Amino acid sequence: MDFGCSDPGAWRDALSSYDKHMESLNNPKLAELDKLYRTELPRSLHSRTPTAHITKNELNKVMEWKLTRGKWRPRLLSFVSSLDETSVKTASQKAFAALPDLKEAVNALSTLKGVGPATASAVLAAFDPHIAPFMSDEAMVAALGSSKEYTLKQYLVFAEKLQNKAKELNSKGQVKEGDNGFFTASDIERALWSAAAGAKNVVDMPDGKGRTNLKENGQRKRRKS
Repeated sequence: MDFGCSDPGAWRDALSSYDKHMESLNNPKLAELDKLYRTELPRSLHSRTPTAHITKNELNKVMEWKLTRGKWRPRLLSFVSSLDETSVKTASQKAFAALPDLKEAVNALSTLKGVGPATASAVLAAFDPHIAPFMSDEAMVAALGSSKEYTLKQYLVFAEKLQNKAKELNSKGQVKEGDNGFFTASDIERALWSAAAGAKNVVDMPDGKGRTNLKENGQRKRRKS
């Protein structure tokens, strides 16, 4: 998926393929964690308003989801597992209350050991997908050209780009919040992840045809830029 694409239909196709590409990974644990993260967790968080917060167990699940979907770093999971319930509740309550100020929200969550901007973004995305997209490798590469700098400064640039892309697509599609086809910043992140996963599946085709096609597509994109 070319981040510069302004066709709502193309983005919708990528987003609608998310579940298919998730299943293609043949990772039942990830599929279960992803369902919890995308459906059950947001409901649980919002059920606690006006004092919304995340529990230690939920934070553990978010970390598991993040590491299983990306790069496995067990030390981060051990850090989060060692946190106490009160600290997690206090930090997340402060973070959710700070939104839409992403800088303040990320800083609040980052006081917890093992929680950096990427993990904080996963927590915030579950609570407010319009404002806070998850800082995934795939979306970072697509939007910024690199996934090496996981800093707050980089996340703020990344989030703004995905928010603006969502606004652009909603404007072109003439849809508003609540309408079918309305995009959030988190939808943009999932569409980019889905497109990257789909491209990887094509590259991994045993006949090698997919690799050639992708290379040709990449050359066409470079000529456009």
